[in-house]
Amino acid sequence: MMVGLLLLMVATFGMSAASLLVSLGYLGTAAPRADFESLAKEYLLSNPEVIVEAVKQLEARQQAAQENELTAVLTARHDEIVSDPTSPVGGNVDGDVTVVEFFDYNCPYCRQAAPMLQQLQQEDSGLRIVFKEFPILGPGSHFAARAALASQKQGKYLAFHSAMMAFKGSISESSTLEIAASIGLDVEQLKLDMADPAIEDAIAANFDLADALRLSGTPSFISGKQITRGLVDLETMAQLIAAARAE
Repeated sequence: MMVGLLLLMVATFGMSAASLLVSLGYLGTAAPRADFESLAKEYLLSNPEVIVEAVKQLEARQQAAQENELTAVLTARHDEIVSDPTSPVGGNVDGDVTVVEFFDYNCPYCRQAAPMLQQLQQEDSGLRIVFKEFPILGPGSHFAARAALASQKQGKYLAFHSAMMAFKGSISESSTLEIAASIGLDVEQLKLDMADPAIEDAIAANFDLADALRLSGTPSFISGKQITRGLVDLETMAQLIAAARAE
């Protein structure tokens, strides 16, 4: 058991056992370098609980470093996150607090989040929602994202977005166009607008931003300096919005 944990610790953090123990203050550096590993082995045999504690401490350090890195990204790319003109906006466009959602139309959890966000908009007149098309679930999702962004040219993004999220089946090219027609979009014009290279550029920018923020799934939310990965309930989202507003 202890050997396995030691191997995990060394493999995870890319350091020798002795180096780990020194860095965490369990061993001094007075001993000759050649004796470090021997000292580490003896120490761990006498104090096996140190392995678990060392792993916890290093994981905490890595998490803190990652959080600092993400905070720096949120600050440096703030305008791109909340004010990119290619990203559609719902709620109060002049609101005092912004929630950014990265989503995919084929994501069942994004569909569950949609009515929650709609309720929050109704209850909070100062809430602004930025929609980031993040089609990670295949070609159908990518086609839908392009169609959604193109629908802005006909002034129907929010209606199209709501209809797409309310759809019960799989989102594909055919279902996307059927939904577009059902809300009154000119489908032939939509197809022409989808060919605009700026739409692919906008989606690529969202992927680049998601990569910088280490977002790999949907839905993902940004509120203030807080990144929330995955679906949360109404109360939790309201608390996140309140915290962002307090910032």
